[in-house]
Amino acid sequence: MARRYFGTDGIRGLANTYPMTSEIALKVGMAAGKIFSNGGNYRHRVVIGKDTRLSGYMLEAALMSGFTSVGMDVFLLGPMPTPAVAMLTRSLRADLGVMISASHNPFDDNGIKLFDADGYKLSDDTELGIEKLISGDATDLLAPADAIGRATRVESAQERYIEFAKRTLPKDLRLEGLRIVVDCANGAGYKVAPEALWELGAEVVKIGVEPNGRNINDKCGSTAPDALVAKVREVRADIGIALDGDADRVVIVNEKGEMVDGDQLMAVIAKDWLDTGKLTGGGIVATVMSNLGLERYLKGLGLGLVRTPVGDRYVVEYMRKHGYNVGGEQSGHIVLSDFVTTGDGLVTALQILAVVVSTGKTVSEVTNRFEPLPQVLKNVRYAAGKPLEDSRVVKAIDAGKAKLGAAGRLVIRPSGTEPVIRVMAEGDDERLVSRVVGDIVEAVKAVAVA
Repeated sequence: MARRYFGTDGIRGLANTYPMTSEIALKVGMAAGKIFSNGGNYRHRVVIGKDTRLSGYMLEAALMSGFTSVGMDVFLLGPMPTPAVAMLTRSLRADLGVMISASHNPFDDNGIKLFDADGYKLSDDTELGIEKLISGDATDLLAPADAIGRATRVESAQERYIEFAKRTLPKDLRLEGLRIVVDCANGAGYKVAPEALWELGAEVVKIGVEPNGRNINDKCGSTAPDALVAKVREVRADIGIALDGDADRVVIVNEKGEMVDGDQLMAVIAKDWLDTGKLTGGGIVATVMSNLGLERYLKGLGLGLVRTPVGDRYVVEYMRKHGYNVGGEQSGHIVLSDFVTTGDGLVTALQILAVVVSTGKTVSEVTNRFEPLPQVLKNVRYAAGKPLEDSRVVKAIDAGKAKLGAAGRLVIRPSGTEPVIRVMAEGDDERLVSRVVGDIVEAVKAVAVA
């Protein structure tokens, strides 16, 4: 069965435009509610959180109506990070968790992410089952009048998540003496992240904490860190922390105003957890986009780097299957499975701060674990067809691999969300890397440029 609604990260689209409409959200609530309320002689429950987008009100109400109509009780969290929704789904013993968010996208997009009772994203089979019910007769899903669900707002949701995040640190570790700038992207973490850092003793400078429904990710947050860099330099902070719209990823800025990406963060945590005996799996799990410098650094520690396709769900699937507890993406979407089931920007930042405090070193000293190899990434938009199967493109790719040899890497992949071919190469010789990418890009343009 071909997918109509679900993509690689739930359902996503332009708000009030198919499929991101109240009608579809209502049907998602009914369909998912029906699947997750089968079996067991008890009141089935669902947790719903959202970020700060204007359309969140509309979608929240529609989902709530759908779930209650099939007999599920609904617990409303309000604006909360995606990882908080996953955590509270487990904590509240809910059958299902829902996050209304389009992550780092502009405000006029929105999305629906679903989590099972253990806080993990749904399997492909479950998503297809939901789609099948959405397309069927909705009246067959409705509960009797005396079994309609109730909706309750969880007033303690923020405090519960803050306490959870604080408990991921070693006992008695405090952040006194640290000046921290935190940019919450005017998104889901705008209350909980600054509060958690302050309660741990830090001096907190807040930006991106005035959401108005339209300014989420607007010139702020992890995808637009210039404001954070400027503020770190202005107030001479020890560290800058930038979250994205749903706070499941993080970018760090050191005390010099320099960016630190997810590869460096994973290197810091892997080494710390190796030294303290907490690291499992013999290494970490990352995607094909992680820098070769990270792989070499880990090899020097006797650790491996397993690469998966791009997407946190692939990272998490491999971690669960093979017993790894550190994984993530270069973008800052880090999964620490001892604590969380999905990426958590705040928890990741706290792990970095724990190393800073325990070593007494600056953030730049702590996070400069390896020298990244030159990495060039270019996107080519195409009109139609499958340009990667054209003989001229295949020939250019084979030539690029030969030029880079065993000391370099070449990754070419179509985007999962738009008609774009992503061409990435890395190696020790930056000019060679650029030339290889340029040759492949030109070959793709020659056969399929939009």
